[in-house]
Amino acid sequence: MVAVVAPGLTAWDDVEVLHRAQRDDLVRLTGLLLDEPGACEEVVQDAFIALHLHRGNVDPDKVPAYLRSAVLNGARSRLRRRRVAERLGRIMPGAAPSPEDEAVVGERRAAVLAAVRRLPRRQMEVVVLRYWLDLTEADSAATLGISAGSVKVHASRALAAVTRTLGEDQ
Repeated sequence: MVAVVAPGLTAWDDVEVLHRAQRDDLVRLTGLLLDEPGACEEVVQDAFIALHLHRGNVDPDKVPAYLRSAVLNGARSRLRRRRVAERLGRIMPGAAPSPEDEAVVGERRAAVLAAVRRLPRRQMEVVVLRYWLDLTEADSAATLGISAGSVKVHASRALAAVTRTLGEDQ
């Protein structure tokens, strides 16, 4: 399906408007999945580049879901590459976050994020989409390519696991 561009705007202008509207949420989403601040911007930028390159093939009603999926896939790829590099001994595992990041992330928030990051991949993605980006079950399901019922199950199990983890840490 060919994307319809608003009157008076070129396809590139339309992507710029979308970038301004979605960028911050997508960077926050990536920040929950990755612990490399500079990588978040790169993953989001790559998603917008992919959208621009495939614009004619993306249903205009599904552009936000396409971007979220592209960001999730980009974060997964980056984590996968990093795990392989760690296994091969090319980088030090568990690099400490910068002092600036530590100043921004409070002690409680850090504990919650750590608990969320310990979840299985799909549960973590559901929690991030549902509770960080405040997406509906239907939007989360569309982004992940699963049913709304599966989103409910993953969210329920994830919240129980995070609650247990935070209770154990205190």
